[in-house]
Amino acid sequence: MKRRLRIGVLYSRIRVEEKWIFAALERRGLDYERLDDREIYFDMDNPGSWLEFDAILSRNISYARGLYALHILNGWGVPTVNTAAVAEACGNKLVTSSYLKKANVPQPHNVIAFTPESALQAIEEMGYPVVLKPVVGSWGRLLAKINDRDAAEALLEHKSVLGSYQHSIFYIQEYIDKPGRDIRALVVGDKVITAIYRESEHWITNTARGGLGVNCPITPELEEICLNAAAAMGGGILAVDVMEHPDRGFLVNEINHTMEFHTAQPTSKIDVGDIIVDYVTKVATGEVKLG
Repeated sequence: MKRRLRIGVLYSRIRVEEKWIFAALERRGLDYERLDDREIYFDMDNPGSWLEFDAILSRNISYARGLYALHILNGWGVPTVNTAAVAEACGNKLVTSSYLKKANVPQPHNVIAFTPESALQAIEEMGYPVVLKPVVGSWGRLLAKINDRDAAEALLEHKSVLGSYQHSIFYIQEYIDKPGRDIRALVVGDKVITAIYRESEHWITNTARGGLGVNCPITPELEEICLNAAAAMGGGILAVDVMEHPDRGFLVNEINHTMEFHTAQPTSKIDVGDIIVDYVTKVATGEVKLG
């Protein structure tokens, strides 16, 4: 008798996305287990029941917890969506920029500095305004639009006094005068399944910060840049955030490896949760090979 597939869903908190994913798993009659990252642990010398999973879907909110769990699971040979390599590439903006540059995917002009002094020099040479970002972060938090030298000096001093390693890496991005919106496109495998505009009067358009979701047509140009960006990261289930430059066209801003879709699913009327489960099932059966 053929053994039933066993799927794991690794999560930090059950949000609406996880509810949709669980519902899709149950509709398909799949054997799955909910894995709360606040309760699990890994014995490095004894994989035990972890090896019984045919695939594990990572839905961790914490970048560190998710990344380390994926490294352990991949080291044991357990297929995960996404892989540790993809999570590492997407979860760090500096690494993302490097991978996009290597693949010749258009993106905003980014500059990296390691001291407040060199960061200030870089900002002055780039010209104001610029955007200062943490290399690791989500939901549009800790972003700062810097309009002049006084603001730059104050922010750089503030970050340096905070003292953490993350705050001592200065990721500086040109400010793109967006048309009151950006684009979030959802990529699953080799397909852009849907895209939405995130509209806002504020320069930060994340829906977590109040941005409004509106359907966005998937043009050949948008599809191409999103698929190229996803491939540069290693593929899988990804959200590609794209900005529209008035002269340079589409630019990839960031890529998310544990994407939220609480706005995209009801806006597009596409069952994103079911598509995700379908992809994870194909990984579990070996129909989809992960890099």
